[in-house]
Amino acid sequence: MVSYIELQGIAARIRMATFQAIAQAGGGHFGGSLSVIEILTALYFSALRVDPNNPQAHDRDRLVLSKGHGGPALYATLAEKGFFPKAWLSQLDTNGGRLPKHVDRLKVPGVDVSSGALGQGLSVAVGMALAAKLDSLDTRIYVVMGDGECNEGQIWEAAMAASKYALCNVTGIVDLNRAQVDGFSCDVMPLAPFAEKWQAFGWSVLTVDGHDIEQIVSAIEQAKKTIERPTVILAHTIKGKGVSFMEGRYEWHSGPVTREQYKSAISDLEGVLEHD
Repeated sequence: MVSYIELQGIAARIRMATFQAIAQAGGGHFGGSLSVIEILTALYFSALRVDPNNPQAHDRDRLVLSKGHGGPALYATLAEKGFFPKAWLSQLDTNGGRLPKHVDRLKVPGVDVSSGALGQGLSVAVGMALAAKLDSLDTRIYVVMGDGECNEGQIWEAAMAASKYALCNVTGIVDLNRAQVDGFSCDVMPLAPFAEKWQAFGWSVLTVDGHDIEQIVSAIEQAKKTIERPTVILAHTIKGKGVSFMEGRYEWHSGPVTREQYKSAISDLEGVLEHD
């Protein structure tokens, strides 16, 4: 079992690789990629039953990155896990490259679902979970959503379906960074009372610090023990986590960095790597 200290070091490496890949591509979705790092680290290095040497194993667990614009973080995580060489990260969002801006299961080993159009991932996860039950598999389905994405009505239709069919093999994780492309979530379309909404739709609800890997792992383990209903983990995160001038700013949902900003960000991220 990987220790929490080791998981923190893995997350630091993934965050650095994610930032560098986006910056090298000329810019992109920094904010929502950097906020989801610890969630992905907990999933791939503690919770998910996956094998980089057999990425299409029939009985594997599945990860649906519904917030597909967080693709760079998923790519860096998959590379760290050994699904493909880390050198591929330099091909992010390049003409003819292996890694498109939004995740693509037909091009990237380890990607279970192509995504990018927000609001659809939970529906896909419901279908996967139903199929697993029909096949008598103990496969678990995890779906990572953004809080801004939860403005989409399809999320709540899928939430109702998951509850109706008692899909305890589905775990939703909301990257609750409180910001989206054009503003703070509370201003664009308030979600409060958010936990109570999920409870009203028949879900078990857990709340964690989305940058505390120990809390995330503990919540995932608790979700595995929950029967007769799906679980959603509300992970409170910081948009642009790890880069001081990006943290908490919706303006960094997407965009390029200057040379000076790049140096500043690398200094921030190297400081964490040295500490770990």
